Amino acid sequence: MKTSASQLQYGASLRDGRVHFRVWAPNAKSLSIRLIQGSSQNDQPMQRDDRGEWTLEADAHAGDRYFCVINGEQAVPDPVSRFQPEGVHGPTEIVDPSQFQWSDENWEGVDYDDYVIYELHVGTFTPEGTLDAAIEKLPYLKALGITVVELMPVNAFPGKHNWGYDGVGLYAVQESYGGPEALRRFVDAAHAHGLAVILDVVYNHLGNEGNYLRMFGPYFTDHHKTPWGEAINYDTTPGCEHVRRFVIDNALYWIREYHLDGLRLDAVQTIKDDSSKHVLQELQENVQTLAAELGRKVCVIAETDENISKYVRPFGSGYGLQGFWSDDFHHAIHAYFTGERQGYYQDFGDPEQIVTAIRDGYAFQGQPFKFWKGTKRGELPVNVQLPRNVICTQNHDQVGNRAKGERLTTLVPRGARYVSAALLLLAPHTPLLFMGQEYDEEHPFQFFTDYGDPVLQNAVSEGRRKEFEDFDFREVPDPQDPETFNRSRLDWSKAVDTNPMLRWYRELLRLRKRYVTSGERTAYATYQDGVITMMAPGDTPDLILFATLEPGRQLPAEEDGWNLTLKYKSEDGYQVRIFTR
Repeated sequence: MKTSASQLQYGASLRDGRVHFRVWAPNAKSLSIRLIQGSSQNDQPMQRDDRGEWTLEADAHAGDRYFCVINGEQAVPDPVSRFQPEGVHGPTEIVDPSQFQWSDENWEGVDYDDYVIYELHVGTFTPEGTLDAAIEKLPYLKALGITVVELMPVNAFPGKHNWGYDGVGLYAVQESYGGPEALRRFVDAAHAHGLAVILDVVYNHLGNEGNYLRMFGPYFTDHHKTPWGEAINYDTTPGCEHVRRFVIDNALYWIREYHLDGLRLDAVQTIKDDSSKHVLQELQENVQTLAAELGRKVCVIAETDENISKYVRPFGSGYGLQGFWSDDFHHAIHAYFTGERQGYYQDFGDPEQIVTAIRDGYAFQGQPFKFWKGTKRGELPVNVQLPRNVICTQNHDQVGNRAKGERLTTLVPRGARYVSAALLLLAPHTPLLFMGQEYDEEHPFQFFTDYGDPVLQNAVSEGRRKEFEDFDFREVPDPQDPETFNRSRLDWSKAVDTNPMLRWYRELLRLRKRYVTSGERTAYATYQDGVITMMAPGDTPDLILFATLEPGRQLPAEEDGWNLTLKYKSEDGYQVRIFTR
């Protein structure tokens, strides 16, 4: 892998023994850098050009801290802060990315077709809740059969614990996770174990607490609305061209300075942009140019509930992304086995939807969607290869956005979990596991925050209760209660070699590597008399899976010309039989 020096245009950059500060702040009448060096501090005025960019060269070093002082009044962090050691309201720390000694010079990345994604939240993944502690689990993930670790957002957020999607420092690594150097250590160690690392990033909104961007420039616009209010300004002049660059440079920053292997973009359907070239396409073009420069594979995956192909269609007709989250597989599995019909589950529950999601990638292909008040959802998956669909049976949204954050482990019989795991891991799609599901983690994953603003504290607690009116749930944990966070920590005492579910996942991933990822990525699936049959590839299969969706149904004992490679039968009547040749 080729190395690339930092190329951030803004923020604090070390050059020739001095620090160059550059800030875009067209809204400011004056701007100073309040430099904090040990116990001393002083304000140094910046110079403005006709584009609203302010610059300063100063005697400073890595480890020194500073504020941006706007109009001689409020001192706030730099919008392009690499580190907020005292939280989102505190000073920015100057970071020298060249000080870290990488050992992954031969790393070229992981082919997207080989992706098996493991999504984790740093704060609850280990008892310590840090990136350094997570390094100790990398050999376990490698032995499991994981190829890609997906980190939920690590950008700076208010307080000590949060999901990360309310972050405000897009360039800063959260202090409670260990800060910038800890993320570098984690990625370097993952690459040493042959694991890629991708990062959740949020380009559809920013959080409220610690969000000072409006003081600097037109980062937001009321031309569009999102579930969080004003949209990020990707298309409203003046200023949108800088905001686009701010976000695209952020994507490149994670890949260049932290050697990350890809990004997962949060809720892209809420990224509003009426420009002739959508910001997602521009972002992907820049990312792939950088990937070619670095000589490694880098992917961009979109989260969307739309079931439309524009995100993964090639440039010219689409945005050229590698994949998108495809929720229908999860919803079909979950609704069928739990019997739940609240919220968006009202549109699911038919076992034929599981078959369609396996065969085509997703179930809704233009049919009316009751949860959307009858609006049609999706389109025909024409020329969308199945691996473009990232599927799961658990993820942070589908678990954590429940009122109590219950996992599938506590909602359905054990046999149903064996069946769903087999379908997930042997389908030709791109599978995603949520931390702990492989060993049947029972602890919930709940929505937690640590806001310091009393107004936000009350708003998030009340908003959480209101959110579940459709689901008719009564008891909703308070996101601000520290116990809500503590309940969400993994129980690693269950992740032992004698755990039968863990062994099942390891065996399934071994079969996947041998029979699924090595061949044509198509599938044939049918449902009849309580039994689902899946063949991969679809036309000339190397693997056939039979599984009971209804307990007590009989499966074929043998198949002519095939070897019974793996089987499972539960006391409650669920069965799985997997044949290969």
